[in-house]
Amino acid sequence: MLPYSLLDLAPVPEGSSVAAALANVTDLARHAEALGYHRFWLAEHHNMTGIASAATAVMIGQVAGATRSIRVGAGGIMLPNHSPLMVAEQFGTLATLFPDRIDLGLGRAPGTDGATAQALRRNRSVEDHFPNDVVELMSYLGDPDPKAPIRAVPGAGTHVPIWILGSSLFGAQLAAYLGLPYAFASHFAPAALHEAVSVYRQGFRPSAHLSKPRFMLAVNVFAGESDAEGAYLRSSMIQAFANLRTGQPGPLPRPVEDLSAVLPRHILPAVEQALAITAAGSAATVHRQLSGFIDTFAPDEVILTGQIHDHAARKRSFEIAAEVMSALRTAA
Repeated sequence: MLPYSLLDLAPVPEGSSVAAALANVTDLARHAEALGYHRFWLAEHHNMTGIASAATAVMIGQVAGATRSIRVGAGGIMLPNHSPLMVAEQFGTLATLFPDRIDLGLGRAPGTDGATAQALRRNRSVEDHFPNDVVELMSYLGDPDPKAPIRAVPGAGTHVPIWILGSSLFGAQLAAYLGLPYAFASHFAPAALHEAVSVYRQGFRPSAHLSKPRFMLAVNVFAGESDAEGAYLRSSMIQAFANLRTGQPGPLPRPVEDLSAVLPRHILPAVEQALAITAAGSAATVHRQLSGFIDTFAPDEVILTGQIHDHAARKRSFEIAAEVMSALRTAA
């Protein structure tokens, strides 16, 4: 059976507040659990007025405490911003509080701009320490070693499942080499998707963590009662992505009927290409599009996301998407 999960970026819509956005996260997580979603992941971003999940581990604890069975985790923690020991302690604590429910996805990017990355106060260099940091972090969460000079307490012995996240071949190669599950950021950077999946599957080395490759496909979904409604809901994310690309990030814009009236014509093709792994429209249309992505990439899991301005509409979109994924799973 093909599991389906949910990635929430904790969007802060225009005209709303961070407090409301954080409350919506918990409400959406409960909704996702009731709908049969397998995981509920949150992502680390900084200095973005349209995203409220900067303190990702804190939000994961809030969501896990407000739900009963759904897995909760990070999609992901941007490891260059943190020391491996601190991440191990945070997620070891979460795993101790909520046994067998916590996931840790790790990203190599800072999740912000250069100045903000510097303000996070990690000693940064031009060298890429990500592979070594991942291995160090895994050691802290592995079997306890009484002789180790540094231990994660809590953390040691929790064996929190680690995923490698990526949008390039680097992450695919690292996940394959370490024998870890791999989630590709196809919801906003699909250019290397085909090649990355191939590299990961062909280079995978079985490990104590995983006996065979496990690939997660990320898909944007904007489901409504009609194709027109799906396109209308999607317009918020297109505007937000265009604003980010042009150096003008902000709260999640309100949806519009005509994107050409609010965005420069030259920016739309690039945004559409970046958001190509998207299912938008009625249930029938979303069914056809999701089925096509699943047939093409044969993922072991699908994680759905979608920044929608109205919270009720966002809940309804994920409800329709769950019905579609359930139908696809039954058919398979």
